Amino acid sequence: MNSLSKTLLAFTAGALAGAAAGILLAPASGKETRELLADKCKVFESDFKELLSCCSEATAKNEKQEPEVETV
Repeated sequence: MNSLSKTLLAFTAGALAGAAAGILLAPASGKETRELLADKCKVFESDFKELLSCCSEATAKNEKQEPEVETV
């Protein structure tokens, strides 16, 4: 697993843990909590799609570059 993969995994796990803690500790009614959760999921989905897009672009860019061959 490379550094970028580890970073993305840590980011995702942290976001999910934070969201879960926020929901469980929120002093709101069930309806308010569900609405808040739906809003947060939409934001998370948008952010995650943007992150995936950036990663895809970076991967494509790296694949296009030819590896440097070191001559002795």
